[in-house]
Amino acid sequence: MRVMHIHNRYQLRGGEETSVESERRMLVNQGQHVIAYDRDNREMEAWGATTKARLFFSTTWSGASYRDIELLVRKEKPDVAHVRNIQPLVSPSVYWALDRARVPIVQTLDNFRLFCPASTFLRDGRICEECRDYSLLRSVRYACFRHSRIQSLAVAQSLWLHRLLGTWSRRITLYIALTEFGRSKFVQSGLPSERIEVKPHFLENPPAAEWDHDGYALFVGRLSPEKGVLTLLRAWGGLPHIPLRIVGDGPLRIEIETRLKRDGLENVVMLGERPLEECLRLMRRSRFIVFPSEWFEGLPRVIVEAYACGKPVVASRLGAMSEVIVDGRTGLHFRAGDSEDLAEKVRWLIDHDDATRQMGREARLEFESKYSEERNYELLMRIYKRAIGMSRKR
Repeated sequence: MRVMHIHNRYQLRGGEETSVESERRMLVNQGQHVIAYDRDNREMEAWGATTKARLFFSTTWSGASYRDIELLVRKEKPDVAHVRNIQPLVSPSVYWALDRARVPIVQTLDNFRLFCPASTFLRDGRICEECRDYSLLRSVRYACFRHSRIQSLAVAQSLWLHRLLGTWSRRITLYIALTEFGRSKFVQSGLPSERIEVKPHFLENPPAAEWDHDGYALFVGRLSPEKGVLTLLRAWGGLPHIPLRIVGDGPLRIEIETRLKRDGLENVVMLGERPLEECLRLMRRSRFIVFPSEWFEGLPRVIVEAYACGKPVVASRLGAMSEVIVDGRTGLHFRAGDSEDLAEKVRWLIDHDDATRQMGREARLEFESKYSEERNYELLMRIYKRAIGMSRKR
């Protein structure tokens, strides 16, 4: 099968980039032909003011991306196109170029961008779905996208116009949601339920599970408000004898370092960014993983990685986490943003070491049944074949 894979790369690398690369390698390793079309947000670093100003319009329709896809389709003749991120450089114009060439389109919904310019359904640390329930202009009022009303207007305008043109409802053949929770949100937002498949992320070359541990809890993720790291620190203020290691970087790094010194949290160690191999090594030797995110999430790769390592996860009872983590079996839930509830759940895990290890074993079984590369390939090929079949009936 010839698969065109389309992605707009972010300036800051995250889990979505890893998923895109893993998916492409999986397809190639299985003998499929991948045709990659990528744009990179770092291209904008060399742009002048005039070029950047044009981005207001090209976010809605990029003629360059349209022409690129037209030429690539003519040359490569793909059987199916798989689109990941399109903003801001690729733009929705690629759907029209593919549709005109009668190439079936599969779109992975890694976040909530189609209905929320900020992509997270989160504002000022609280869940917010006003753009979906009322008007996309709410994002302009609140400057939700990059704290800029102008940039928020550009994204809102693009989403509104393509909703009006039927881009989301008529040009895309099938959607992929990462969880059943995500699927339900997209259906509530107006996407046709019969055209949304569920396929999670997977982990390449998973490590062997490790039931033993070195006693510490572990946080891995971006150090930003929506990830709940400040809730994490407040919880650890009441857990002075439980070691915590924090892996990651982000806009809150300096504030976190300041708080650790101010509050004397000597049991909390910041390790900064670490490569995946070292993150997995740290996971394997941890007691459990803490995931205090305060937005719905798509499907956190950290949870999949923790399961592969045989470690339970204590996470917010919110969004994807409430589905992916089976409370009492593969981890524990706590009330999102509630540091006292988080601390209570951490104490329980520390006091019940045998139960915590058993949760880790259950987590590994969950990984093998749902998040292996073999299972993922099977699901993805079924989705591609369904999209091709639907396109032929048009």
